Amino acid sequence: MVSVVQSTLTIILSAEFIIGNLGNGFIALVNCIDWVKRREISSADQILTALAISRIGLLWLVSINWYISVFFTVLLVPGKLLRVNSIGWTVTNHFSNWLATSLSIFYFLKIASFSNSIFLYLKWRVKKVISMILLVTLVLFIFNIALMNMHINVWINEHKVNMTGTSRMSNFVQLSTRTLFINTLFTIIPFAVSLIIFLLLIFSLWKHLKKIQHNAKDSRDASTEAHIKAMKSMIAFLLLFAIYFLSLFVSIWSFKFPERKQIIMFCQVIGIIYPAGHPYVPILGYNKLRQAFLSVLCWLRSKMENLQARRPFRDSSCIS
Repeated sequence: MVSVVQSTLTIILSAEFIIGNLGNGFIALVNCIDWVKRREISSADQILTALAISRIGLLWLVSINWYISVFFTVLLVPGKLLRVNSIGWTVTNHFSNWLATSLSIFYFLKIASFSNSIFLYLKWRVKKVISMILLVTLVLFIFNIALMNMHINVWINEHKVNMTGTSRMSNFVQLSTRTLFINTLFTIIPFAVSLIIFLLLIFSLWKHLKKIQHNAKDSRDASTEAHIKAMKSMIAFLLLFAIYFLSLFVSIWSFKFPERKQIIMFCQVIGIIYPAGHPYVPILGYNKLRQAFLSVLCWLRSKMENLQARRPFRDSSCIS
């Protein structure tokens, strides 16, 4: 029987699923329409579109896994569905994290101002740098998938030998803990890289402000504004990423105690805020997306006003 807490968390997760798909779908749609109109798309929009698509996949997989684990737990015990679910989550989680990190690196190289020769070399070849980063992360991705498959294969072999219901669930919990731990370890890397990029951006802003003060220039120049705007986006991104990261750690710890299943479910609901809420950071921060979003809101408002205007007037005195 599904408890009141499970039902409440399911409703919250469903709302997050809808909000997240609307935000990510909006970004992908706006960029694709702009691509078709202009016959070209910027590097930032390419990364942002790919990120939105990966987030949509992640939201779908997390939601499907939630409903299966809450209402049809027995379906996860056979190895085939468990393998598809685990690898699917690994794929979408990897690209969601690394595309977001690559976007941070892209804007850091575009905005930051360092005189270091290595930095200038990377800055002039920013597109190649991002491409190389994504290619290198594929090595981590393949290694992650290999580890996942190895643990799942071991569990399936043990599952065939141990046919009792208690041992099946015990082994299943152990496998879930291992796979979650593996994915969390691989999530540390993009989180650490994003944090380093943020600190370097702060250092770049400090150096820039020091330079313009020395030259007696206005401290609110274009470069300063770009730094501040990028830092605001980075702060929102890192906060959401940290929430997601902590939810994974707490889930791993809670798997050791079967009676704390509701804590694991709560962590999943909290963690999904990251892929569901992050798309609204670029929507509100980027001019093109913000203008498109405001246009949609104005269109919806006018439609609502038209619907209200078309309603037949009912005099309250005529109601008995």
